[in-house]
Amino acid sequence: MTGFKNFLLRGNLIEIAVAFIIAGAFGVVVTKFTEWLTGLMPDSANSVFGTDRQSFGAFLNAVIAFVILAAVVYFLVVLPYTKAKERFFPSEAEGTPADIALLQEIRDLLATRGGNV
Repeated sequence: MTGFKNFLLRGNLIEIAVAFIIAGAFGVVVTKFTEWLTGLMPDSANSVFGTDRQSFGAFLNAVIAFVILAAVVYFLVVLPYTKAKERFFPSEAEGTPADIALLQEIRDLLATRGGNV
């Protein structure tokens, strides 16, 4: 069970899943916008600009659905994921990394010796 937890929290599985969900919803927004925009172009049959309110409504519906889906994904997936990741795999404390600190100690020791190596 620990290995599976590590797989879920350390890998990019959650990020990729969220990316696919958001990309799919955004694809619908782009499709509806394109349908609305092409509906405004003159029709070849009667050469009159179309005023298709249904296509604009579908576009507006897709935008609202996208925003709601993004909020749900953020609050139900991303936020708990980041809290769990921080809890199980805490980030390193701020400051200089251990290898840099060791190199600085060596430099300081060499400086106190007067550079006589």
